[in-house]
Amino acid sequence: MSNELVQALNDIEKERGIPKRALVEAIKSALSTAYKKNFGISQNVSVEFNEINGEVKVFSQKKISNEVKDPRLEMSLEEAKELYPDCKAEDLVYVEATPSDFGRIAAQTAKQVVIQKLREAERSLIYEEFLEREGEIIAGTIQRIESKTIYISLGRTEGIMLASDQIYGERYEVGQRIKAYIHEVKNTSKGPNIFVSRSHPYFLRRLFEMEVPEIYDGVVEIKSIAREAGARSKVAVYSLDDKIDSVGACVGPRGLRVQNIVSELGGEKIDIIKYDKDPERYISNALSPSRVILVNVNEADKVARVVVPDYQLSLAIGKEGQNARLAAKLTGWKVDIRSESQVNDHYNEIDEEIDEEIDEEILEQDGTEVNTGENEIDDQDS
Repeated sequence: MSNELVQALNDIEKERGIPKRALVEAIKSALSTAYKKNFGISQNVSVEFNEINGEVKVFSQKKISNEVKDPRLEMSLEEAKELYPDCKAEDLVYVEATPSDFGRIAAQTAKQVVIQKLREAERSLIYEEFLEREGEIIAGTIQRIESKTIYISLGRTEGIMLASDQIYGERYEVGQRIKAYIHEVKNTSKGPNIFVSRSHPYFLRRLFEMEVPEIYDGVVEIKSIAREAGARSKVAVYSLDDKIDSVGACVGPRGLRVQNIVSELGGEKIDIIKYDKDPERYISNALSPSRVILVNVNEADKVARVVVPDYQLSLAIGKEGQNARLAAKLTGWKVDIRSESQVNDHYNEIDEEIDEEIDEEILEQDGTEVNTGENEIDDQDS
């Protein structure tokens, strides 16, 4: 060990922000372990490190004994008196036990400790940096693809995009430049794990914030997002300024803003819905692009019964129920969609049932009157 190590520790403290005291303590602990391992010593040892000149000394603990059986663990009272005049038998004392070639071991150990501490500090800085960026969109280059998991180079570290975070149908290649949403940052023993996603609903939210200044400035709010990544999404927006059309602001001039987002998502369809505090109007808007005749809501059960024209029924429900499913997810209401003819048929059946019940009641009443008359005639005859 030398002054060079001391200078290196000072430089690391200034440049990397790692306290010199923490490095010294780590080196002392590692040297203690190295001493026991290399010299077969099991008793307690103490390592002293001179922070001025880098000199290292090792002290081993020994028991004072009148009869020394193991010189590695014991020392005579006479020898101990020379170092500790007030000592007595059975006391424990520390005696210098620095081996002649310990300098080489100390230098190697110190180097390993410093490298390890630098790695830990680097990992800590990366973790803190990306923890602060959680919820942001990042851009990187695909570094490798392993078992459907994509690893994206982010400079000093890499992002991990699992299969569930990828857009269905999108093709990825090594070297491809890609944008993704940081949705989770985990600190592990091997370093921070940065999990990114392109299928997360908030990826779509952040894209709108980047493309639509009114959303970024807070004039237009995104109230809700329902997304089936790679296929279709619905975004409910609301304007805090009556002079600004929330839907128009998101669509942009000639549809440029929303088209940029659609392009980033590989052609995913996006329905921009005007949010309304009235649940009936909101649900009606959410079923866009279909036209809605009537919405009847049950507040207690959070169920909305919707009537659409016959020719709009398949459009309202969507392919494999996608449009209705996204509308329900967007609004938070369970949506029951019926065509106009289905509703009319239903009410016609009810009317027929009511007519039948009325006819039966009339017949029963007529029969009762006739029977009453016959009884009266019989009574007169008698």
